[in-house]
Amino acid sequence: MKQASHLEAFFSGLADHRTIASIKEPKHIEIALANRHRLSGVFLLTGHIGVLKGYVDVFMNHGLPVFLHLEKIGGLSTDLHGIDYLAKVIKPTGIITTKTSVVKTAKKLGLLTIQRFFLIDTEGLDNIAKSLCQVEPDIIELMPARIPEMIGKVKAFTHLPIITGGLLFECAHAKACLKHGATAISSSKPELWSCAAAFRETDKASSFMIS
Repeated sequence: MKQASHLEAFFSGLADHRTIASIKEPKHIEIALANRHRLSGVFLLTGHIGVLKGYVDVFMNHGLPVFLHLEKIGGLSTDLHGIDYLAKVIKPTGIITTKTSVVKTAKKLGLLTIQRFFLIDTEGLDNIAKSLCQVEPDIIELMPARIPEMIGKVKAFTHLPIITGGLLFECAHAKACLKHGATAISSSKPELWSCAAAFRETDKASSFMIS
C-alpha cells in the first residue's frame, strides 16, 4: 500500500512537470532545489554512503521525490543487506538500476524501481522485452533520448511509464521525446529544468496507470 501511494504521488508530479533533474555533481543540488516547483523529482547519481542520507533528506524535506542510481553511489552494496539498509535508513523514494536482480530485491523491500535500459541497436529492444518478462520495474528509463521514435516501439510491448534521458541539449529535443510518448525526460543540464512550462503544452500521449 505504501509503495502504491508513493507511486501515485510521483506520477502526479510527472503529469504536472514531466521533468526530472539528474544530479551528477553536488553543486547542482542547490540549483535543483531552486527549481523544485518545476521538477517532478530528482535522480541522484553522485555521492557516497557517508553523505547519502543528508542528500536524500534535503530533497525529501523540500518535497522532491529522490531516486538513487545504485551503480553510481560509492560504498553502497546492491545485495539484500545493502538495499535493506537503504530502504530502512536512507529512505529514498526509490532506486534506479540496470540490473533485473536489483529490481526484484528493491520491490520486495517496498522501494519504487526504475530500470535503465540502453538502446544501442535493435537487439536492445529484445533485451528489454526479455527483462520485463522476468520482473517489471515501476518505470522504465530509456537511454539515450535522441532516438525518440524508439519510445513508441517500447510502448508497443509494455504499459509501463517511460522516462528518457541522455544527449539532450535543448528544449526542442526534450519536447520531441514527449511527443513520441515519453512520460517525462531526465536531464543533468540545469538549463533544461526550466522547460516545464513548454512541456505542459505538449500533448500527453502517455497514460499514468498503476500496475
